Amino acid sequence: MKIYTKIFIGMALGVVVGFTLGPNAGMLPKDVVFLPDPGDLKLLVGPGGADRGLRFPGKKKGVPALKLKILEERPHGSSTYFRVQLKLKKELLVFMGADQLSRIYGADRPKPGKLVEGWVDSKSVPRPISSIGQMIISAVAPVGELFLKLIKMVIVPLVFASLLVGVASLGDMRKLGRLGGKTLGYFLLTTTLAITIGLTLANLVKPGNFITGEDKAYLKAQYEGAAQAKVKSAAEQPSAVENLLAIVPDNPIKSMASGDMLQIIFFAAFFGVALTLLPDKRSKPILRVMEGVNDAMIICVEIIMKLAPYGVFALLAKVIGESGLSVLKALLVYSVVVMGGLLLHTLAVYTSVARLFGKISAKDFWKAIRPAQLIAFSTSSSSATLPVTLDCAQQRLGISREVSSFVLPLGSTVNMDGTALYQGVAAIFIAQVFGIDLSLGDQLTVVLTATLASVGAAGVPGVGMVTLALVLTSIGVPTVGVALILGVDRILDMFRTAVNVTGDMSATVLVAATEGETIAFKDAQPDDHELHSHAVNVDNTEENSDG
Repeated sequence: MKIYTKIFIGMALGVVVGFTLGPNAGMLPKDVVFLPDPGDLKLLVGPGGADRGLRFPGKKKGVPALKLKILEERPHGSSTYFRVQLKLKKELLVFMGADQLSRIYGADRPKPGKLVEGWVDSKSVPRPISSIGQMIISAVAPVGELFLKLIKMVIVPLVFASLLVGVASLGDMRKLGRLGGKTLGYFLLTTTLAITIGLTLANLVKPGNFITGEDKAYLKAQYEGAAQAKVKSAAEQPSAVENLLAIVPDNPIKSMASGDMLQIIFFAAFFGVALTLLPDKRSKPILRVMEGVNDAMIICVEIIMKLAPYGVFALLAKVIGESGLSVLKALLVYSVVVMGGLLLHTLAVYTSVARLFGKISAKDFWKAIRPAQLIAFSTSSSSATLPVTLDCAQQRLGISREVSSFVLPLGSTVNMDGTALYQGVAAIFIAQVFGIDLSLGDQLTVVLTATLASVGAAGVPGVGMVTLALVLTSIGVPTVGVALILGVDRILDMFRTAVNVTGDMSATVLVAATEGETIAFKDAQPDDHELHSHAVNVDNTEENSDG
């Protein structure tokens, strides 16, 4: 069975397990509430009764989250109240302080492990989840985390070695400038098209008009704390000039240690240029070492990919299980608009580019990049997908290493078409929910801001929410609106990351084709594994290149 078939089966099983056995699964009893910020909790003596006066510390570093076990549910007036039980942890008692504990409990102060009961208004806490579902997801989640850590482990050495060898093998600096111009020009054009598609669909469908006042209140209450953290991160983002200067690393070794991809790409390209200026007898030993590193990393990816079906199963089960159907129903129209825009952009732009420039059919193009799309969808990280994307370009489409090693690492960092489209839809959606009419000038501002914000956004899960806060600020829409869509962000992140990676592949096809290379789909071998390392000799010849 082919590896991507196994990955697809793992994804499907993960979705099923998430929906049926996850913390928010409808078929499991909801018996616990998790409070990440204990300071928001007010324990009452009874339904609608007086506050017991037990004050919990909130928003302090080191304060543990509270787990409330639901013992009883009782309607009272217009609200529903839960009788809950919680265990006072040692860390929590330290933060609560001796004065408060003495005032409430007198000499008989509680010790760690003491069970405390009280009543809470259901509107003041997150929706209950299943403790059984939480236990199941917690058991499988480490497998997904292990898979992600393993594949991230090879990214830096693979990108550095591959890009350095690719640039050094060019030999001609004019060719390097030509590749860079084509790549960045294509990324900017497709990003602008993506945002335009998103804005058009959002204005036509008006998804913000479909959300009810009840859903709006629930989403704000459930995700407002997390949204504030995203907004704070956006406020701390550097300016455009600072971003440009940050591309040049102060310490390349530190950049590699921290995984700063733009800085790694800059240094690898700069190093590669320097090697072309050295005599062959001095540069060839370095290139041979880098080629060996690159080939070794490809073999590492082959080994890691054997874990992929189990890893993507665990990742999907966790994401779907924690999202639940209630949030999906509330934001169904918004989610459909985003996914419809992503599909339209992929078919209308990427597939057309592959057909027109690469002379490859849509069917072959999609078959060739399928493994990368599945990994991108499962991990929500274009950076984590990079090793697989490089293999798809070189082994399944026959694109030379010098082109793929330059375009794909750059694309995984600066090409975020799916993220930009989503930000356009999200900005219009949130504005519609708040009853704000955006002028044509405001929407043009969205296009400009989202394009600039998407360039250089880290290829990691959830970064789109931070850049969205920047977009909302630019048009005067309340950034608290981020809370309205945060519940489905991780799911939509999977779709837009798959689109981002597809865009990287289409750019690679375009650049390779315009450089005179022949693009042809090479079907996988009949055996179980599909990733195959290959070597490039240092005499500036590429076994996969016609140019």
